[in-house]
Amino acid sequence: MTEGLASEMLSKLINGDLSEYRVEKEEFLIFQPVLFNHEEFKNFRGAAKHGGAIVYTYEPGWTA
Repeated sequence: MTEGLASEMLSKLINGDLSEYRVEKEEFLIFQPVLFNHEEFKNFRGAAKHGGAIVYTYEPGWTA
């Protein structure tokens, strides 16, 4: 995982090219700052999975 790949995956979620993206725990420390600095940050939803992975989806408007 690189910051560039993380940014690309977020763009693919927004564009609808991906419905979800799984981030393994080993990749989280690279992915997390890219996600938090993204202008659409509040529209991404992460669901924790067994083993430390997180599955992210793009759901505009799910938060206030």
